[in-house]
Amino acid sequence: MISRIQNWFGNGWLGIVELLITALCVFLSLSVHEFGHGYVAYKMGDNTARYMGRLNINPLSHLDPIGAICLFLFGFGWAKPVPVNPRNFKSGKFKSGMVWTSLAGPLSNIILAFFAVLFLTVISKFYAGTTQLGNKVFSIVVVLLSTLVYMNINLAVFNLLPVPPLDGSKILNAVLPSRIYFKIMQYEQYGFVLLIILINTPLFGRVLNFLSNLILTGIDIIIGLIPFL
Repeated sequence: MISRIQNWFGNGWLGIVELLITALCVFLSLSVHEFGHGYVAYKMGDNTARYMGRLNINPLSHLDPIGAICLFLFGFGWAKPVPVNPRNFKSGKFKSGMVWTSLAGPLSNIILAFFAVLFLTVISKFYAGTTQLGNKVFSIVVVLLSTLVYMNINLAVFNLLPVPPLDGSKILNAVLPSRIYFKIMQYEQYGFVLLIILINTPLFGRVLNFLSNLILTGIDIIIGLIPFL
């Protein structure tokens, strides 16, 4: 973390550009994540997010200060949860609606990462630098897209962990039998403490990197199947 901050403020204009790119990626990644939740809940019949002004990609609507700082410094974090009322889901699809709504945020980040990799692949293959300015712009775009890929894949994997208040816990709870679900919910208030402990264990980083690399490999394989690339 310290070395990253030193890079931002110790490398002149390049460090400032990287800092601005990171901030832009944080805002975009968290906003897309929460919009994904809100949009799928809306399509399932719940208008809560829309009524509360959360059905958008405006960062000011979604940022959680601590979660944004964690994403900014470490590459994983969280946003202010979009309000969802499962009772509004069509045809009483309480559990399936919660699964899809919870999955929507991480999947939105993976989709954003996919298009960032795709665009990065295209410009790297077809760009032929001719001017100094053009090469600088190209370098900035590469850093922007690379940061988007890294941040969104990590954000997706992190939020799929089955620990409250992350999306993974909501998916797990939705597929569990009711009696087990209510037993787990008794300890939900301790989820954030457990999350902090996990983040500070060496194993956490290894698992996060392994799963993130797995998703990135999958994206690379799919893009590799595109004929013109």
